[in-house]
Amino acid sequence: MRRILFALLCFSPALSYAQATTSQSLGLLPQPEHVELREGRFQPAAEASVSVSGVQGAEARDLGELATSILHEAWDVPVKAQRGDKPATLSLQLRPDAQANSEGYSLEVDAQGLRLSARTAAGLFYGLQTLRQLAKPGSREAGIPALRIDDAPRFGYRGLMLDSARHMQPLDYIKRHLDLMARYKFNTLHWHLTDDQGWRLEIKRFPKLAKISAYRKETIVGRNFDPYVGDGKPYGGYYTQAQAREIVEYAKQRHITVIPEIDMPGHMVAALAAYPELGCTPGPFETLTIWGVSDDVLCPSEQTFAFVTGVLAEVMQVFPSKYVHVGGDEAPVVRWQQSALAQEIIRREKLKDEHALQGWFLRRVEKFVNANGRKIIGWDEILDGTPSRTATVMSWRGMAGGIKAAQLGHDVVMSPTDYAYLDYCEGKPPREPDCMVGYLPLKQVYAFEPVPASLTPEQARHILGGQANLWTEYVTSTEQTEAKYWPRALAVADVTWAPSAARDWNGFQQRMGAQLATLDRLKVHYRIPEVRGLEADVLSLQPKTTLALSTPIPGATIRYTTDGSEPTAQSPQYTGPIELALVPTGTQVNARAFLADGRSSVVSSANFRQATLRPAAKVDARKLQAGLNRRYYEGSVLKVAGLETLPVVRADVAPAIAIPEQARPEAFGLRFDGYLRVSADAIYRFVLDSDDGSVLRIDGETVIDRDGGRSPGESYGSAALSAGLHRIDLDYFQGGGGRSLGLKIGREGEAPQAVAADALLHARN
Repeated sequence: MRRILFALLCFSPALSYAQATTSQSLGLLPQPEHVELREGRFQPAAEASVSVSGVQGAEARDLGELATSILHEAWDVPVKAQRGDKPATLSLQLRPDAQANSEGYSLEVDAQGLRLSARTAAGLFYGLQTLRQLAKPGSREAGIPALRIDDAPRFGYRGLMLDSARHMQPLDYIKRHLDLMARYKFNTLHWHLTDDQGWRLEIKRFPKLAKISAYRKETIVGRNFDPYVGDGKPYGGYYTQAQAREIVEYAKQRHITVIPEIDMPGHMVAALAAYPELGCTPGPFETLTIWGVSDDVLCPSEQTFAFVTGVLAEVMQVFPSKYVHVGGDEAPVVRWQQSALAQEIIRREKLKDEHALQGWFLRRVEKFVNANGRKIIGWDEILDGTPSRTATVMSWRGMAGGIKAAQLGHDVVMSPTDYAYLDYCEGKPPREPDCMVGYLPLKQVYAFEPVPASLTPEQARHILGGQANLWTEYVTSTEQTEAKYWPRALAVADVTWAPSAARDWNGFQQRMGAQLATLDRLKVHYRIPEVRGLEADVLSLQPKTTLALSTPIPGATIRYTTDGSEPTAQSPQYTGPIELALVPTGTQVNARAFLADGRSSVVSSANFRQATLRPAAKVDARKLQAGLNRRYYEGSVLKVAGLETLPVVRADVAPAIAIPEQARPEAFGLRFDGYLRVSADAIYRFVLDSDDGSVLRIDGETVIDRDGGRSPGESYGSAALSAGLHRIDLDYFQGGGGRSLGLKIGREGEAPQAVAADALLHARN
């Protein structure tokens, strides 16, 4: 019954059965807009040829070379160039009447050959990436099934962000990263180049940025903030303008735009270390060795604007992108509150407060950027300062900032912590390697929907697309960097390219499995997905249950233990469903996927236990009233236990487990208590959905623990309950960014539903 529940929880609308089956069997990722399988197949000959027509110059050369390399790698045969008016194994044709989308393409395969057409060179490039997945290395004997693919991206902005300010990456790695992005049809690299902990781009008119700001004396060890512990090792470096241009050109050849980020007015301590006169206090400053947010920001002086415009002038010479990212996030106003200069500007410009002063600051910067034919993009805090309509907003603190921006008429890139912060842990602590606080598993990334349902069609047109971010405070090596991106970046690729109707978690996992083999061949250090089937503990009133495990990795071996020990390469191998005897004390099942090269996934665990029905509470239901007692708190905590340290702002009765409308946007908590009425003796499955932390207790026993900083998502738990009333307690806190809270319940074998209002009761206080 548990497997049925899991399938119901994972189900989502998808393409027609025929289309879905076709896409899954081909293993294409991202999923194309339309695939039609036909009779027959193309069988490669002893040699192949490539023709390119309608494309000129370097673009024709690059496309021809890419097509040649794909065929040669796939079939290990000689590949020659052919004139565009002659028959060829693979013909690429630029057609003005082709797919209207500038990045769309059509690919036809039959016994005579392969024909790829598009309206632009970008479309031909993306069509070749699809062909690359169809014509895998060693596929000469198998050939390619006859088909037609008509494809175009859902969004015009499909991005990944790389933070090189906290920890740098060598040029070779960044090029490798761009190669992988191109394979999966990303078209934007957002490059975070400056922050409090390091300035990473050469600016010739301000040479001390490279000499001083690019270096810090040491780096904090782990999370040793208090007391502080540093590693004693100087760290630093920067990219020359020539190196940055090299990356820009390399990306351009792969139809990827590089957007540079120069964060301002906050996250500028490294720059202040070199040029302290730009601060509101005399300093001295030094490049930070710890992570976090500093009160020291740029002071809005004329000297500062000369610095900013001078920096951006050189940045725009190096990066030809339409956008320049100016950050605008996490800029405390305390220094401006204390600054006579800042206060004089507020009075002179008749500004409301220091947040409005930041808006004034960025509008002045934007005017300079616009005068140079570019546009600014900034994090959603820029909305606090009423930016001009031409500013594009990147929403990171959940979706709310993006919704507000779209409603105001701004273009938006959705990049919420809830779904798109890849520095968050993919697995559950403590098994997960060092990562930023937060839990963001692959399934949650795949649930990312850039267009909120609350937007009108006109407002939704302002959503340019989506982006996933990788901040590198705790990511110190390129191996770690790759493992944070992949395979979660595959989910982002599918979400931002494929039609929304094609969203199908189970189908994605199947297609992802085919791509993991490619990542293996390319020696990508991806994070190996956990074994599936142990997502939640299992209770049963029966003496036995069936244990069913699986892995999305082709050729991987699952090994498991039932004694609580860590699975090793010598542990029993899982070969099919196992009948597991249940005992009241429980059986801990651990499982791990092993690859042929010795690598393995982190351990998945679940406890399987024969349950005894908990007796109903001895309470007179006639003395109870509808709803649950609810207490509302305001303040920042890291665990639900921290709510005890906060004063109760409001106490009332809640008809349902949900966030009240009057709750403030961030940093608050809720505590619910009362009784839950169940109608029959049974195992009840609970589904707790929250962002951030929450804990559910039934009859005083923890059933679901989602405590700590969390991205939105569901956690599961079970309880064996006798018919009647049972004590229920639910604690929740919202720490920042998005927020959500909901509880579902269902008997074993039933799909869980929201807890009915008449099932919640409380005693008068």
